[in-house]
Amino acid sequence: MNLIETGNFIKEQRKAQKLTQVQLAQKLSVSEKTISKWECGDGFPDTSLILPLCHALQISANELLSGKKLSKEEYQKNAEQNLLELKSQQERTTKFLLTLEMVVGYMSSICAMMFIFIASFCPLVTALRIVLICIAFIIFAVGIHFCLLIEKDAGYYECAHCHNKYIPTYKQVISSMHMGRTRYMKCPKCNKKSWQKKVVK
Repeated sequence: MNLIETGNFIKEQRKAQKLTQVQLAQKLSVSEKTISKWECGDGFPDTSLILPLCHALQISANELLSGKKLSKEEYQKNAEQNLLELKSQQERTTKFLLTLEMVVGYMSSICAMMFIFIASFCPLVTALRIVLICIAFIIFAVGIHFCLLIEKDAGYYECAHCHNKYIPTYKQVISSMHMGRTRYMKCPKCNKKSWQKKVVK
């Protein structure tokens, strides 16, 4: 997907519908600045805005993703290319999030240990030691919370029995036994418990 081409296409179709940036922004409940960013190729609509935008511009989602009007022959070809590109982009985002999870986990753990080390071995008044230990606990808790949110939403877990791929609930992620990114959970499809691996695809 070429954001410059897509931006120019959005601009052309907006003008074809005789809409100003302000009018289009009002239809989509976004700011005029957001429309301007899309048209300059500095961003792309969120998934929740793609269909409303296409409706407002009277184009298909396939045409929006392709950045041009499509003939019947081009439509099928571009649909397949766009699906593959979206899938590839989703996989890259998932891998980035899983890397971010590791960074956040390690950094919050190291920071928490540093505060505990300072509180334990430096000559400080008792009140300051307590404050440092509380800060360490908060840093660690917040870091782990974000790691669990990423763990829940990035990628899927695959059932060892029926091979169903699904996103678990936050409660399942917190309460399940785990070894790395493999968790012992109940599959929502077959209702059997197994060690389920995190998969990106």
